Amino acid sequence: MTDILKGPLRAPAQMLQEQSYGGHKSLHDDAEAERLGIKAGPIEGPTHFQQFVPMLYDIWGRDWFERGCLSTHFLNMVFEGEKVRAFVERPAFGDTRTRCWAEKEDGTPVLEASATLGPDHGETLLEARMAKLRPADDLVILADMKVGLTTTKDEPVRMDADQHMGNLYPFSLNQKLAVITEPSGWYSDAEMSPWGRPVIPLEMVSVLANYTGGMANWPVKHPSIGLFADLEMRMIDGPLFVGEDYILRREVVALSASRRAENYWIRTRIFDSTGTRQVAETLLNHGVLKASYPHYPADKLPA
Repeated sequence: MTDILKGPLRAPAQMLQEQSYGGHKSLHDDAEAERLGIKAGPIEGPTHFQQFVPMLYDIWGRDWFERGCLSTHFLNMVFEGEKVRAFVERPAFGDTRTRCWAEKEDGTPVLEASATLGPDHGETLLEARMAKLRPADDLVILADMKVGLTTTKDEPVRMDADQHMGNLYPFSLNQKLAVITEPSGWYSDAEMSPWGRPVIPLEMVSVLANYTGGMANWPVKHPSIGLFADLEMRMIDGPLFVGEDYILRREVVALSASRRAENYWIRTRIFDSTGTRQVAETLLNHGVLKASYPHYPADKLPA
């Protein structure tokens, strides 16, 4: 019988109400969400990642923080006040891959994921999803996007404890730690951290990876509103540390489309401050809602 680890019910906080990009509010703003037929601004998907960390640490120990990968497909939005529980299948001793998922209190699925331990991760959940993508034809919002586009300049980033993380993430790490679902002294106290430095929590890795996202200047037509459809966070020589300088390099690795959205997949590689040692990377499927773009042809919108 499979041993399934079950975390506690948690009520994550919505911290992106004031998020903006492209000069306008995002889907996490209640008014913008309601305009697009969503009852309120949803909680950012990576917030739920933190609920898996204690269980994956129980399975793989410190190696999880240094070489772990969580590859996630989001299924349903979560709104402030709703409770979520995370589940992890305990793998056999020595195995480096397992299945994870999260559900709302009533059993509604929130996300599905693979958790793997490197360096040989095998095919992650998102790599399997990418392999099945059909060619994206007749794109409108992403008409000028091309697979293989890369950023032309390195993007220097860091995350200090009280640093405001910009328009995309209008809060600081300390503000996040005040409401994080799975707190740990490792995130704020150098003496408590096994690495002698505070560690950036898993759910904040996407914040670091998207902090300078505007520098990429991808040719996405605006005004339009997007959301995270899939997200993978992979440590290669981790963990990532608070107050440390990093360099980001990005590449468009896939384009796709669904009935409601056009999607661009971005791989962001995170290097040390010298740009020579890769320490982590993310893979983000950013879905841009067709209905959010005022110039989208009416005959191409979902009924």
